[in-house]
Amino acid sequence: MYIYGDVFSDIKNPNLIEIKGDIRNQDILINAARGADAIIHLACISNDPSFELDPAVGKSINYDAFYNVLEAAKANKVKRLIYASTSSVYGIKSEKDVIETASLEPLTDYSKYKAECERALADFNGGFEWAIIRPATVCGYARRLRLDLVVNIMTINALVNRKIKIFGGEQLRPNINILDMVRVYELFLSASSEKIDGQTFNAGFQNLSLIEIAKLVKKVCNQDTPIEIVPTNDKRSYHINSDKIKKVMGFKTKFTVEDGIRSLIGAFNKGLIKDGLSNPLYHNIKRMQEVQLK
Repeated sequence: MYIYGDVFSDIKNPNLIEIKGDIRNQDILINAARGADAIIHLACISNDPSFELDPAVGKSINYDAFYNVLEAAKANKVKRLIYASTSSVYGIKSEKDVIETASLEPLTDYSKYKAECERALADFNGGFEWAIIRPATVCGYARRLRLDLVVNIMTINALVNRKIKIFGGEQLRPNINILDMVRVYELFLSASSEKIDGQTFNAGFQNLSLIEIAKLVKKVCNQDTPIEIVPTNDKRSYHINSDKIKKVMGFKTKFTVEDGIRSLIGAFNKGLIKDGLSNPLYHNIKRMQEVQLK
């Protein structure tokens, strides 16, 4: 529905066809999938607070509409479906490295329905190849910019408020640079079916605590930015292992969290980020409230 803006508006490529619609409309999806070899399913209400804003809307988009995607792929005999899940489906784990076979113990409705979609995909008889990717938290500048993600929000606060606030500090968060995340999806479009069909892969390559991220932001910003630590009951903490995607797919990251921070600083200095702390286009909840998403 493009509620966060048309990030493709200035791209002039005859191979790019834009179809604006709601994934809750099955007819639109079936028509859009005609002639497609593959579908990468990215559309959802993303992250816990955004989902909790209106759980009924979140479920209708993240879970109920997922069956529309499956039916569209089946109806058009699409060869491959790649599903973007989330590493938060693991919940709180005591293991040092969480691998893909670990039990799913989602703590929130957002992650619970992500896990339910994984099960639905595995059980669906669609006649297509499928793979599940469980991304870490993405960081760095992108056209569709989010400043409500851990690395990004710390960076914009350091740049605008000259202060970083963290809730807790010791909780671990897996991270991946947006440029590497794009490379993962590109790889899964071209990979052989023998490697990916029916498989699940973690995609997260720097597991850092919140305090480590804050200190890294402070260092890269090269300023005397105070770090405020606030007590929290949010104990979500996990350290995912991404060895499988390296071994099976030969995937190696090229970009770091530090690169992501630098890309945000560069975009900010160029004036590409407008009102980073208050602009609803960069914050899921603010934008959902602004458009009264239903």
